[in-house]
Amino acid sequence: MTKPLALFVYENLLPGSQLVNRLQDLGYRVQVISDARTLTSQALQEKPLLVVADLARQEANLCQAIKELRDNPGTQHIPVLAFTAHGSEKMLTAAREAGATLVAAEDALLVQLPQLLEQVLVVE
Repeated sequence: MTKPLALFVYENLLPGSQLVNRLQDLGYRVQVISDARTLTSQALQEKPLLVVADLARQEANLCQAIKELRDNPGTQHIPVLAFTAHGSEKMLTAAREAGATLVAAEDALLVQLPQLLEQVLVVE
């Protein structure tokens, strides 16, 4: 059986590499995307189970990429778990408005990743 794929957009090495390792420990294959502008094309090509996105990374570009993911019929179903180390309400609101399925604080993400993944992967 093939492991599910998570596309991961991040910039900060420390939490990013920790989350990659944690996702792999939970049975995911992880593909890192370095340019948020390629998120939709990568998602169309790779068919991930979910997207994990660090909002600290080029906030405007990432929120636009999330919106494009939502606007594309081929990718609109993919859940997006966005996170940030900064409690900026503006950043959290922008991610929600762009279409992120769930927005979490970075420290909660590291501790509660299995529960957050379960929540974001609920099919409505």
